[in-house]
Amino acid sequence: MRRLALAAALLTLSVGLTACGNDDVAGPAADPQDGQSSSPTAHEHPLRAGEKRLTIAMPAAYTPSAPTGIGTDDYRCFLLDPGLDHDAFITGTDVQPGNPTVVHHVILFRVPPRYVAAAEQLDATTNGEGWTCFGNSGIADNQQIDNAPWLGAWAPGGSESVLPDGLGVPLQRGSRIVMQVHYNLLAGREPDTSAARLRIMPASAHLEPLETMLLPAPVELPCRKGHTANPLCDREKALADVRARFGAGPGSMADILHFLCGPIKAGGTQTCDVPIREATTVHAVAGHMHLLGRSISITANPGTDREQVLLDIPVWDFDNQGAKPIDPVHLVPGDTVRVTCHHVQWLRDQLPSFKGQPDRYVVWGEGTTDEMCLGILQVTHP
Repeated sequence: MRRLALAAALLTLSVGLTACGNDDVAGPAADPQDGQSSSPTAHEHPLRAGEKRLTIAMPAAYTPSAPTGIGTDDYRCFLLDPGLDHDAFITGTDVQPGNPTVVHHVILFRVPPRYVAAAEQLDATTNGEGWTCFGNSGIADNQQIDNAPWLGAWAPGGSESVLPDGLGVPLQRGSRIVMQVHYNLLAGREPDTSAARLRIMPASAHLEPLETMLLPAPVELPCRKGHTANPLCDREKALADVRARFGAGPGSMADILHFLCGPIKAGGTQTCDVPIREATTVHAVAGHMHLLGRSISITANPGTDREQVLLDIPVWDFDNQGAKPIDPVHLVPGDTVRVTCHHVQWLRDQLPSFKGQPDRYVVWGEGTTDEMCLGILQVTHP
């Protein structure tokens, strides 16, 4: 599963970086002239003992466009230097989309020191600000799902996320951060300058390392009866369209997921069972779908006398995708976690984003009007 280059999703997770001096410090990427301030914002929680804040921001405004010339989505990655001079723990984040009208989600990826040179070369050899990055950040270390290199994220409904006492996400000195921004071109093409406010603590705090575990499942939603005139109601044609818009790698997620989760079974409800391979404690959960999502759940050991529901959203709300802290749930090797998503085509008739778009066979895709099914766990390993 570590080989899977997972498409970016969302979740208000946790991010932070190292700083010294005052409680609130602006990192090298922050420029007060660009409107990025290091002072606390009204919705931020007070700092705890030992915590400091750091602001990182895109170096300049970026105007989104469809990178392949077709489609209504742009994924752009920006390389940021937090100026880490010692190892640190990330204990919270407040991702601040500069133009939330067009920003579909923001994900912050760690770039360990050994990959910094490659990331800098990618940035330097790409025209304009940042680079196109459908699926993930494009950095070799950023393609795992059982220990995803997410440092934090924002999606509609997200706000500042603060980790429980004693937990932190490790980040080595000399690391960089990739800020991936998904722009929904259906909402416009206005410039954006996104930023993030980070909470950090020094490595000497000896916090318990927190990881992110991603649980993707297939999406195989056929057209409704009486709505099959669109050629894209054929699965292979729909998959070819996804590949044309996002590239062969990210565009092949639909088939990759069936390698991981089982044979293709078209229908509105899809599941995937993920085996637990080491002792794991779950501290927070979230789900991610797009606009045709109806419900999502995450269940540990389904169908057994140890079944435990970790997340149950019976009516999906795209504008409320924040993480949900839970009482710690302890899992052991041999346990299973199942993610289940339900999607419906009839929402096309009610949502403005689908105006003029007929039914199509819907598979996993990067676009706002494509779909995903993703469970997200924040975990530690005792």
